[in-house]
Amino acid sequence: MATTLSRTRGGPTPSTTAEPIRSKPRSLPFPLSLYQTAVGKKWVMALTGIGLVGFVIAHMIGNLHMYEGPVPVAEYGETLRDIGIDVIPRTWFLWALRGGLVVMFVLHIHSAVSLARMNHTSNAGSKLDGNKRYTGGQDYIAVNFASRTMRWTGPIIALYLLYHLADLTWGLLPWVDFERGDPYHNLVGSLENWPVAILYIVANVALAVHIFHGVYSLFQSLGVNNPKINSVRRPLAGALALMILVGNLSFPIAVQAGLIDQDNCEAPCGITGLEAEEAAE
Repeated sequence: MATTLSRTRGGPTPSTTAEPIRSKPRSLPFPLSLYQTAVGKKWVMALTGIGLVGFVIAHMIGNLHMYEGPVPVAEYGETLRDIGIDVIPRTWFLWALRGGLVVMFVLHIHSAVSLARMNHTSNAGSKLDGNKRYTGGQDYIAVNFASRTMRWTGPIIALYLLYHLADLTWGLLPWVDFERGDPYHNLVGSLENWPVAILYIVANVALAVHIFHGVYSLFQSLGVNNPKINSVRRPLAGALALMILVGNLSFPIAVQAGLIDQDNCEAPCGITGLEAEEAAE
C-alpha cells in the first residue's frame, strides 16, 4: 500500500492507494525450477554451448576429408550412419545425435534470450533505484561489447544454419545440382557460387566471434573463478575460435581457388564411387 496526502479543510490527511499486484510465474517442480533462476539459465547456456562447440569442432574435422577426395567423404558419411549397428538399427544413432543437437540449440537460444530479458529488467530497476550495475568502467565496457556482439552473431548463425540445412541437407535450393547422399558433390557445387562462398565466410566469422565470447564467459557462468583458470580463459577462447575459423574458411577458399573441385573426380565418384569400390571387393 502506498501512502499519499489528500488536502481537506483540516489540513492534509493520509490516504492509501493500492499498488498494482504483479503476478509471479508459477514455480516448476525440482529440478526444472532451477531453470527459472538466472544461475540455472547461465548453467544451461554454458553447458549447451560446450556441447555445440564440441559438435562444431567435430564437424569441421570431418569436413577435412574434402581434401582427400569424394570417396573418403562418402566413407565418412557411411561410417556415421553405421554407428551402433551392432545394437541398434542403422542411422538411429545419427538421428539421436541430430535430435540432441536440436534440443541443445533450442535451450541455448531460449536461455540466452530469457537471460537478456532478466538483465534488462534488472538494469531498469537499478536505474530507478539510482544504482549502477557495474562499478568498474572497464568491466562495463567489456560486458557491454560482448552483449552487443552476441546479440548480432547469434541471429546470423541461426539464419545461416537454416540456409545450410536447406542447401546441403534438404536440397531445396535450385542453384545446386543436389544429389542425396553425395556430400562432396553438393558442397563443391554450392561453394563454387561466389555469393554462397561469401555468405559462408561471413557466417563463419560470426561463428568464430560468438565462440570466442562464449568460451571466454562460460567459466564465469559456471561459477569457476580461479586465478590460474582466469589467466588461460582468453588464450583458450582465442585458440578455439581461431582454429574453427581457419578450418571452416579453408573450404570456400579452396573451392574458389580450384584446389577442391569436381574436375578431379573421375566417374564414378562420391557415393557412386564408394559403391563401385565395395562391389569390386
